[in-house]
Amino acid sequence: MMTEGSTSHARISETEVEHDAFANLNYDIPDGMSESRSERPLPSFEFSTDGLSRTDQFAAWHNSFAPMLELSDLNPNTASFNGRQKLWDLGSLLLAQISTDRLAFSSLPGHVRRDPVDHWTMTVLLSGQIQTDAARTTFTGGPGEVQIHSLGRSFDGITERSEMLMLFVPRDLSLETSATLGAAEFSTLGTGMGQLFSDYLIDVSKRLPMLAQADLPGLATATRAMILACVSPSADHIEAAEGPIANVLLERARQLVQSRLLDPKLGSEMVRRELGISRTRLYHLFEPFGGVMHYIQHRRLLSAYAALTDPNDRRLIFQIAEERGFSDGAEFGRAFKRAFGYSPSEVRNRGGGGIPIRQDLEDCPSEERLGVLLRRLQG
Repeated sequence: MMTEGSTSHARISETEVEHDAFANLNYDIPDGMSESRSERPLPSFEFSTDGLSRTDQFAAWHNSFAPMLELSDLNPNTASFNGRQKLWDLGSLLLAQISTDRLAFSSLPGHVRRDPVDHWTMTVLLSGQIQTDAARTTFTGGPGEVQIHSLGRSFDGITERSEMLMLFVPRDLSLETSATLGAAEFSTLGTGMGQLFSDYLIDVSKRLPMLAQADLPGLATATRAMILACVSPSADHIEAAEGPIANVLLERARQLVQSRLLDPKLGSEMVRRELGISRTRLYHLFEPFGGVMHYIQHRRLLSAYAALTDPNDRRLIFQIAEERGFSDGAEFGRAFKRAFGYSPSEVRNRGGGGIPIRQDLEDCPSEERLGVLLRRLQG
């Protein structure tokens, strides 16, 4: 039988667990791959111009991109040229995280002495600006926008001091992907779906250190579905990418709720409007969490718990509750105890009751593990 204390361990253990956009990526290990290999972290490779002389800095950066682009130094008299890259080998895809000073670039088809690579690139700028001049178009991309280039075609341009994510998509990834990117090459995706892909790629880049080799087939499938849905939106494409799209929308919602947690206007209509989705879509998105308002209240209760256990926050309990939208102290007390198993005053007096905010399943009593997992699913 569980005591109140043991029950509260299960309740508190998920207090810092955020929704994981890849929580449902459970993949079978491909035939012939050992379990140990499948669990290896994804390989990544870093390069930087730090520590080199000014002349060698740009030469090294130029050589790094030589198989795909011709680079030109636009400010050769500066004290340094800063360039950093981190490459993630995703099997059928390659993702590069790049930081670069200002430079000019051009494609290689005219350079007959070389055998240039020929892929599509989908670039998401995190800061800075890129302008591209292609055969019949000129286009510019800024932070958060997705640009599509074809390395096998003629183009040139200028990159201001920028940080970016660059996804390399091979032409043989799939026939449908090839047709979709071919129709959209040399353009900036300025649509809502384009922003959705930008958010997806940023989210992927943050989570790559947590993924393993066995996750690659599922990641490639999800990315291909997102490319089709966001570059060439259609009912079929969007339906196929429903899972990744829902994850991106939930991550957007989580960030919105966290940033506006103390805003009295925060509610389902604000979340719906900021996400740009229908009420029906919002309902289905938050149904696993008991609805939008339940999710918001849960996050506010977690925030209140953190305030009550903060030795530097000595405000009255009703002030902490009121700041989080609870005008009735008794209502706050009941909701708090339902969530954590302790009243607000007990948590404050006991400094959190000695209950860990984060708890590993291995350290959790076996009888409590189901509750921990169910609460993680609830959010």
